[in-house]
Amino acid sequence: MPPSPVSPIATAQAPLDSGGAREGPATPTLSRSRWVAVNWSDLPGWGQDGLEDFWPAAQRNCLRPRPAWTQICAELRELDRAGSVERRLWLEQRLKPYRIESPDGRDQGLLTAYYEPVLNASRTRRPGFEVPLYAPPPEVLRAREGIPWYTRREIETLPQAQAAVRGREIAFLRDPIDAMVLHIQGSGRLTIQEPDGSSRQIRLAFAATNQHPYQSIGRWLLDRQLTRDATWPGIKAWLAANPQRRNELLWSNSRYVFFKEEALKDPGVGPNGAQGIPLTAGRSIAIDPQSLPYGTPVWLVSEGAFPLRKMVLAQDTGNAIVGAVRADYYVGSGDAAGEMAGRLRQNLRLWTLWPR
Repeated sequence: MPPSPVSPIATAQAPLDSGGAREGPATPTLSRSRWVAVNWSDLPGWGQDGLEDFWPAAQRNCLRPRPAWTQICAELRELDRAGSVERRLWLEQRLKPYRIESPDGRDQGLLTAYYEPVLNASRTRRPGFEVPLYAPPPEVLRAREGIPWYTRREIETLPQAQAAVRGREIAFLRDPIDAMVLHIQGSGRLTIQEPDGSSRQIRLAFAATNQHPYQSIGRWLLDRQLTRDATWPGIKAWLAANPQRRNELLWSNSRYVFFKEEALKDPGVGPNGAQGIPLTAGRSIAIDPQSLPYGTPVWLVSEGAFPLRKMVLAQDTGNAIVGAVRADYYVGSGDAAGEMAGRLRQNLRLWTLWPR
């Protein structure tokens, strides 16, 4: 998800216990959530998650630990050779679970999902590849937060806007719908053909936006009663039946995303989240950083077409992810991940884990 500015999180100094020893870090002060202490037995399904692929994600998470997690991360590194039972006991001994609620006490929320598209592209414009993906022009990078630049429609049609982005092309796609998917997901992988005919895979990462608010094209269709299926498969089906309305649909989202190119060093690792740590499929979520601090382990429970009871890490954020019990679940890259991301929209409960 494209990152957004985050207010600093205030953490109180941990008090001394009656014996004079320092207690664990105090829980953070957050504006959009409250944490209610619970027992481990209160976590639905705790013990059902094997945690095998959570452990490497947690170790990567410790590359940039917050002060509250420094000691926990040092201990975690010592558990490389520990078994699953020993690791789970360590978690229960060193962390305390808290139920996440909104300030007015609601503990039910919404889970959606996002992914990293994998698309074919060309380094140069040629027949069949004519939809540009841009690096941000200097005017966008110099603009202050909240000062809007040209809209999506203006960037694609207005001569002044076209002049500003000319020469900033990173690559060209076949389909403007694929470009919109990339703009919404915030990053993606391109199998790109170079001018000499060679091909390689690169990653495009979020760089900037035109500072216009995001508008859901699925919501645009629903509000006009043009479809009952606002998932990506449903949107593409509607467009296939209504190609003459393509621009009308796409321009309803004025927000435009600019990218930066990155080498794809490890295809098994996701893009960097807003925390600055590579995302892990099935173990990373985007959250509201005014409800949960980056890097926090979270027990996630969601029922629906994709039932989930598992440990995840709060490592990313997004413009649509606002509120205490709200998360976007990173499901990986490619078409299968995209299919899941397009259809996952279900209830959510969260428990954060914090050092004792």
